[in-house]
Amino acid sequence: MRLRLPCPLCETPARAQAGAREWRCPACDHVVPLLPSNGSTCAACGNGELFRKKDFPHGLGMAVLVGAFLASTITYWLYAKWLTWTILIGSAAFDGLLYLWVKDVIVCYRCFAEHREVAQPERIAPFELTIHERYRQERLRRQQLQKSGQ
Repeated sequence: MRLRLPCPLCETPARAQAGAREWRCPACDHVVPLLPSNGSTCAACGNGELFRKKDFPHGLGMAVLVGAFLASTITYWLYAKWLTWTILIGSAAFDGLLYLWVKDVIVCYRCFAEHREVAQPERIAPFELTIHERYRQERLRRQQLQKSGQ
């Protein structure tokens, strides 16, 4: 299993070595002890609530979408309707193939650590907004308590 996590202090993302017992932030030297994980708990924080998502760069997906939109707009303006439909359907087919080709990554709701090369990622549920919102509210309350305590 490969692990990529943001530092809890400075939020700098970095990769952890496979089988390491601790992770040191390259920016602030903060040390995070890593826990043994069986794929159902987070190796960084031990949280049992994880979600599955596609390991795909969103910028590339938006670039394909915007490129297809611009190209189809130009061809439609030039009255090349068949070429317009070919571009739109081709970009949708390309997007579908990318979806099938790209593997899943398991992400922790609490610390956003990304677990790659997990044995059975399909047994982890997809993203659930209510669980994410609960952890987001927890983070906000923690930040407010830290500000009021200083």
